[in-house]
Amino acid sequence: MPNRLRVWAPTAGRVEAELTEHGQLLAMVPEDGGWWAVDDDDIGPGTRYLFRVDGGPGRPDPRSAWQPEGVHGPSCVVDHGAFEWHDHGWEAPRLSDAVVYEAHVGTFSPDGTFLGAIGRLDHVVDLGATHLELMPVAAFGGTWGWGYDGVDLWSPHPAYGSPDELKALVDAAHARGLGVLLDCVYNHLGPDGNFLSAFGPYFTDRYTTPWGEAVNVDDAGSTEVRRFIVDNALMWLRDYHLDGLRLDAVHAIVDTSAVHLLEQLSAEVADLSTELGRRLVLVAESDRNDPRLVQPREEGGLGIDAHWNDDFHHAVHVALTGEQDSYYVDYGGLEPLADALRHAWVYRGQYSEFRERHHGREPEGVPGDRFVGYVQNHDQIGNRARGERASHLLSPARLRIAAAVVMTAPFVPMVFQGEEWGASAPFPYFADHRHDPDLADAVRRGRLEEFATFGWSPDEVVDPEDPATFRSAVLDLDEAAHEPHASLLAWYRDLVALRAAEPCLRDGDLDAVRTDHDEERRTLSTRRGTVGLALNLGNRPATVELPDGVPASEVLLSSAPGVVLSDGSVSLPPDSVAVVRATP
Repeated sequence: MPNRLRVWAPTAGRVEAELTEHGQLLAMVPEDGGWWAVDDDDIGPGTRYLFRVDGGPGRPDPRSAWQPEGVHGPSCVVDHGAFEWHDHGWEAPRLSDAVVYEAHVGTFSPDGTFLGAIGRLDHVVDLGATHLELMPVAAFGGTWGWGYDGVDLWSPHPAYGSPDELKALVDAAHARGLGVLLDCVYNHLGPDGNFLSAFGPYFTDRYTTPWGEAVNVDDAGSTEVRRFIVDNALMWLRDYHLDGLRLDAVHAIVDTSAVHLLEQLSAEVADLSTELGRRLVLVAESDRNDPRLVQPREEGGLGIDAHWNDDFHHAVHVALTGEQDSYYVDYGGLEPLADALRHAWVYRGQYSEFRERHHGREPEGVPGDRFVGYVQNHDQIGNRARGERASHLLSPARLRIAAAVVMTAPFVPMVFQGEEWGASAPFPYFADHRHDPDLADAVRRGRLEEFATFGWSPDEVVDPEDPATFRSAVLDLDEAAHEPHASLLAWYRDLVALRAAEPCLRDGDLDAVRTDHDEERRTLSTRRGTVGLALNLGNRPATVELPDGVPASEVLLSSAPGVVLSDGSVSLPPDSVAVVRATP
């Protein structure tokens, strides 16, 4: 490994590297493109250092591979080639065959670390999941948090563990047949420990985001900022052997360039996939309902592999809970759910009452396996004042219905940690700004003001800065062995196994989806090939026919006793669901 440090500081007149453990201040030499570099025999793996720009205070390296003392401490040189991997020849399953399990490292295990998460992998495998998706792990201020306020994007959060410990988690997952995806945030950075502006034009005031300064991807100096983002993504995939990235809120990345940042990113990830000889994927979150995000680059799209499907979530949530406040106002009844199952999105150009405008575009020709479907995720739980899960809002019967709808839908199903056993722990938003009381108060006020606009009273909103709020979210896997959790977990396992066994549940063919529903009786049925689903949300028994009159010949799974087939129809007790064999 070369004994060299480099940093981009295009407007600096002088840059120095401070080797903090040696007490040395090394003058750096300017290079082309605004870069500065220094070579010294004292620089090597484990060296801790800071950069000083024009005599200013020492700051961490924008591309720091490791921040062992936190985001305000010195950076540490890491030799990524030194880790001993055991996953030679590994390739993750295809997204079309995937079941994704979303987890937050800090609450996934009692230790809240990468090594602690290794102890949970067998549970994920036993569920039948194929991919573990980690919420952001880039270093952020404080000890605990959701990670969407990361500031050292190249360094794992030190409270979770070292770079080698994250690699050990990925290696252990691969040994168990699990792919690993990582949530990355490129639309903004957090405020605590954010020193990028001391080095260059990483941000722009041409645009704003709800969470902080907009990242500069199309203004003066943006070429190197784009390089910073793309290189960061490639680093996670290459040096940590990750199988893909989930890109947070890409609608907040404003880019007027001829080649959008996401198109550049998807092209370079495809090149890296070819170079490494293994499958790499990009999954994005966007609220625009724009199919160009997941359409191929050669067809004018951005080439992202899959899209989180909030429309589907909202339709499932309203159908099962009856809630219609805030953004749920657009999803009343069962028709939105039937729409989502057939078209992926509910809003494909129609007028949205919540947005007070027409919204979305028809995802014509886009297969279902380019969408990720879920009944819960970190946002949809944390967007509630107390962080209530579906298990706090729904009866055990309706939790089973929700799972069956997700696992038989034409999308890539995702489970949020603990969902599969109806975990009692909530997942509220939490943060740790104990060292900055003003920032902590600002976060508290922001949450109160946000929820006040949706009708929540202040006493309903948990304090995100209270350590107890974080501790409340830590999962207790032991409860999964006891009722009512154990039977729900068995139901999830059966559904995942059925999805793996039935090719028609994994073909992503939206054209093959048939639906029927009755708003008055609160029943809905779907059919995909030879598998049908019938559900009854009414308060009395109901007989449900599969779409197109195709008869049901066998009950594959049912959530309650008393499900019977009669003349090819499915007779269901109240609040129940059955997955059946459909015989055309």
